[in-house]
Amino acid sequence: MSTTTLEKTEAGPAPTAEPRRRTRRRGERGPLGAVLLHGGLVLASLIALAPVAWLIFLSLGPDKDDYLHPGKILGKLTFSNYSFVLQHTAFFDWFKSTMIVALGTTFIGVFVAATTGYAVSRMRFPGYKSLMWVLLLTQAFPIAILIVPMYEIFSELDLIDTYWSLIIINCTTAVPYSAWLLKGYFDTIPFEIDEAGRVDGLTPFGTFFRLILPLARPGLAVAAFYNFITAVGEVAFATTFMLDDSKYTFAVGLQTFVSEHDAQWNYMAATAVLIAIPVSVFFYLVQKNLVTGLTAGGTKG
Repeated sequence: MSTTTLEKTEAGPAPTAEPRRRTRRRGERGPLGAVLLHGGLVLASLIALAPVAWLIFLSLGPDKDDYLHPGKILGKLTFSNYSFVLQHTAFFDWFKSTMIVALGTTFIGVFVAATTGYAVSRMRFPGYKSLMWVLLLTQAFPIAILIVPMYEIFSELDLIDTYWSLIIINCTTAVPYSAWLLKGYFDTIPFEIDEAGRVDGLTPFGTFFRLILPLARPGLAVAAFYNFITAVGEVAFATTFMLDDSKYTFAVGLQTFVSEHDAQWNYMAATAVLIAIPVSVFFYLVQKNLVTGLTAGGTKG
């Protein structure tokens, strides 16, 4: 009887599977794309901040011609320009006038824009679509052709050299865009909110003020900021309608540093930096809602 022996064969190492190559998800950037993106953002930030840095740097130079030799400013930095502007100009009168006009424009303009945007968003009255296009069409007219007729109208109403003239004209400039923005934001608020208000016995105005406006705070913040900076930066109508030096706004007050043959650039730069302070404070107060309001306001409409 024969026997067969089975030889044991040592099992070799199991073949290792090749590591799976990581697949890039759709929309995911590679290393080069990330570097280019962040590099572009840094470059854009530097371009945006360069004028601001130059303005601050120029405001610290003691002489009006320092902008011609900026390298010499480093050796003689001073805050004397700021003290001169605060002590020897009508800066605080300009500040008072600017705040009256800007805050008046903001409150009235946002109220008118909000009621207009809500009406077009919720109510289907004859011509509700045409109304928004008419508002948009008003933005096509250049300011220059409006100065003379508006001056005649305000003269008949005895509004020349009053804050009301600037508040009204600034509202006519800012309300159309603000109404479009808020209309788009109101479109994102469900109609069920309005129906719930009617079930609870609220009037349309009660629904608007008690339910809709609290939900529309981001959109209102964007509209308020737009109205505010529009009023602060407006110069053409302010120069034409304001005759009393004590009622000049910041934009008009800056022109007092420019004469026919000369310009005091150091004082202008210092004043511009001081002007930026109230605008920056207002921006800080509403900045939490700005991004939400801008994106939501642009989704519909």
